Amino acid sequence: MALIMVMVAIFALSVLVGAFAYAMKVETKLAQNANNGQSLIWLGRSGVELARYVLAESLAEQGRGPEKYDALNQIWAGGPGGFASSNSALAAISLSNFRIGDGTVTLKITDLERKINVNKASEPVLQQALTFMGMDASEAPAVVDGILDWIDKDDATMVNGAESDFYQSMDPPYFAKNGVIDDLSELLLIRGVSQDIYWGSATTNHVAAAFQKVDRHGRAIQQPVYTAGLVDILTPISFGVVNINTASATVLQAIPGIDQNIADQIIKQRSGPDGADGSDDDTPFLNVGEVINAGVNPQAVQRIQQYCDVHSFTFEVQVEAEIGGTRRTFHSIIGRNSARDLQVLSFY
Repeated sequence: MALIMVMVAIFALSVLVGAFAYAMKVETKLAQNANNGQSLIWLGRSGVELARYVLAESLAEQGRGPEKYDALNQIWAGGPGGFASSNSALAAISLSNFRIGDGTVTLKITDLERKINVNKASEPVLQQALTFMGMDASEAPAVVDGILDWIDKDDATMVNGAESDFYQSMDPPYFAKNGVIDDLSELLLIRGVSQDIYWGSATTNHVAAAFQKVDRHGRAIQQPVYTAGLVDILTPISFGVVNINTASATVLQAIPGIDQNIADQIIKQRSGPDGADGSDDDTPFLNVGEVINAGVNPQAVQRIQQYCDVHSFTFEVQVEAEIGGTRRTFHSIIGRNSARDLQVLSFY
C-alpha cells in the first residue's frame, strides 16, 4: 500500500514538474519573442535599405553600360544579372538569408510596372481588361463607369456608373471615394465588381458565400467564368506605364493592341532560347519599338508604345526577417526616381 502511494505521488509530481517545465518553456519563448520584437523591426527596415541599395546600384550600372531597361534577369528581380554581372557591385549580394548583425533577411523585390495602374487607366484599357477576363460585353461598361466614377472628384454619375446616391442605399451605406484608389481591394466596394471579378473564378480567395449562389428554389445559379481577376491585372501604385520586360501574358493582353498571339510572341522574344523568364539567356527589349522583331505589325507597335515602356519606377519589397528563431514579415513600397533618389513610400 505504501509502495502504491509512493508511486502515485511520484507520478503526480512528475506531471506537475512536466507542466511547469512546459509553461516555463512557453514563457521563455514569449519573452524571447518580445525581446526580439524591436530588433526585428529594425532588421526589417535594414532589409528595405538593402533593397534600396540594390535598386540604386542596378540603375547606376545601367548608366555605365549598354543596359537601359529593367527586366526579370536582373539581380533585383532574383535573376542572375545582366550585362557584365560578374563585375557588378551586386555580384556578392544575396537576396536570400543576407546576414545583418545577429539576424538574417530574405528579400523579394517586385516591380509594380508589371501591372496596369487603375488610377491612370483610361476607359479603353479597362474595357479591354474586362473583355479579356471573359466579361460579357453588355456588362463591362457598368463596371468601367463604376470604377471611373469612384476615382473622379465629382458626384456626376456617368451613363452606366454609380456615385454616392447609389452607395448610400447600401447596407451599411457609404460614400463614393471620389479620389484615387489607395488599396486595390477598394474595387470590391464598387457597383458591379463581384468577388469573382476581383479574384478570378479559379482562385480560392472568395468568401464562403460566393460559392453558394442559388435561386429561391435552391438551384445553383450559373455564374460566368473569368480567366483572370482584376487583382492579377491592376495595381493602385505605379508610374502609369507597363514594363513589357516584366509584365505577364495576362497583363499584356489587357493592353489595347495586344492579343494572345502578340503577348506570346513578346514573352517568347524576351525569355530567350530556353523560354524561361529570369535566366541567363534572356533577351529583354531595350525599347518598346523592338517588339516589331517579335512579329508585331507596325500599327500595333504604335498603339503598344502609348501604354508600355521598358523601365520600372515603383517596387514592392517583401522582407522576411529572422533573429533568434523569431520571424516576421515586412512590406514596403519604394519609388525610384534616380540612382540617388529612392523614396520609401510605405513600410508595415
